[in-house]
This record gives sequence, structure tokens and C-alpha cells, in this order.
Amino acid sequence: MIKITETVKHLLIINVILFVATLIGSNEFLYKWLALYFPANDLFKPWQIVSHMFMHGGFMHLLFNMFALWMFGSAVEQSLGAKRFIVLYFAAGLGAVLFQLGYHYFNYSYLLSELQASGISFERVMDIMNTGQWNFQTTTLQTEQINSFYQTYKSSMVGASGCIMGVLVAFGMLNPNAELMLIFLPIPIKAKYFIPGIILLDVISALTGQSFFSPSNTAYMAHVGGAFVGFIIMYFWKNDTFNKYRID
Repeated sequence: MIKITETVKHLLIINVILFVATLIGSNEFLYKWLALYFPANDLFKPWQIVSHMFMHGGFMHLLFNMFALWMFGSAVEQSLGAKRFIVLYFAAGLGAVLFQLGYHYFNYSYLLSELQASGISFERVMDIMNTGQWNFQTTTLQTEQINSFYQTYKSSMVGASGCIMGVLVAFGMLNPNAELMLIFLPIPIKAKYFIPGIILLDVISALTGQSFFSPSNTAYMAHVGGAFVGFIIMYFWKNDTFNKYRID
């Protein structure tokens, strides 16, 4: 039985409390204020960069993330200590934000330039974003671009998945030969192969839209960002050349 470490325990409690609050309180109000929205959207608020890490889209979303936090986070905190674990956790979460918003911003900029080049002004585009409709003729391509732009503009992100991916990478770097397996594929695979494989599938899903193990609206680039930052931090912490930068 894996013993829950103190930091992991407090993170679990905060996540569960906020999820329960969405069930007994105003769900719409909490998600409006605490989920992370695209910065061009009027609903975006600076604190959402952190607050979204404690919000979840449903019970199964919460369950899987908290199970992973307990299973891998406790082992990582025991190895790194509480201070370093907190830095790793939130840095991975911020990396997830950077990658996901960067991905959205690329789509936003590209689609906006395409719509403007086709003759639809910025003002008209923003009016469509605010009203969700338009009263002028558009081509099939323009309609597809407007719909894609709308999805990016109105996108929101919740969940601790980016943080968890950073923790998962840390676990793999600390325990490369530990055997892991998926619930629906009970074949033990060493962490040094299993975790890169999961990240690769997230990259493929982000680029193609093909979902393998999670819902299609999953923020795949957030997973990649969390994993990337987790790797960079652990690389420096494990490399004796950079001992002076460690947090004790």
C-alpha cells in the first residue's frame, strides 16, 4: 500500500473540495471564474492560470487524476522532498498552460489571418465570437474556418493533468525500471518505455485529433507541456553539475 505524503494529501483534498463545490453550488459560476479561458476571450482572468489546475470536468476526470497523483506523486515526493515536489508540480502545470495556450494561439492567429484575407474583417469575426452567428454569405471553407476559430476562442481548460504528467515523468526518471501497465492492457512495461509511449500518443492526438485513451476534448498539448517541463526540471536536479540550483 502506497502511503500518501503530506503535500499529495493536501493537493488531493483541495481538488476534491472544489469538485464537490461544483456539485452543490453554482457549477456555471465556478467554471466561469476558475477554468482557464483563451486570453483573447473576455472570460479570461489571470488567476485562472493556477485555479484551473484544481478544477475537473467530471467524476471520472477527477478520479483518474487523483489516482495518478496518489500513486506516482507520493513516490516522487518521498524521493524529492516536499519543497521540490511542489516546485515540480506547479511548474509542470504552468508548462501545460504555456503549451496549450501556445497551440491555441497558433490556431487563432492562423485562422484569423485566413478569414481576414478572405474578406471578413476583424470586427465581423469578433461579432461572430460574441453572438455565435452571422448574417452574411460565407463559403464552405469560411464556415469551417469560423467554426474552428470559434472553438479556439471559446476554449477552456480544467484539470491537473499537466501537473500529473510532470510528476509521471519524474517518477519514470527516478524509477526507470518500475513496471507499469494500463487498466485495459494488463501487460507490465518498464517506466522508461511506458511513459515516453504515453507522451508520444498525446503528441499524435494533438496533431491529428485522434483520441486513444481519453475524450476527444482532452487538452493533449497540456499533457505534452507538463511532461516536457517535468523532464527539464528532473534533468537538472539529477545532474550533479547543477547541484547549486537545487532546492533543499
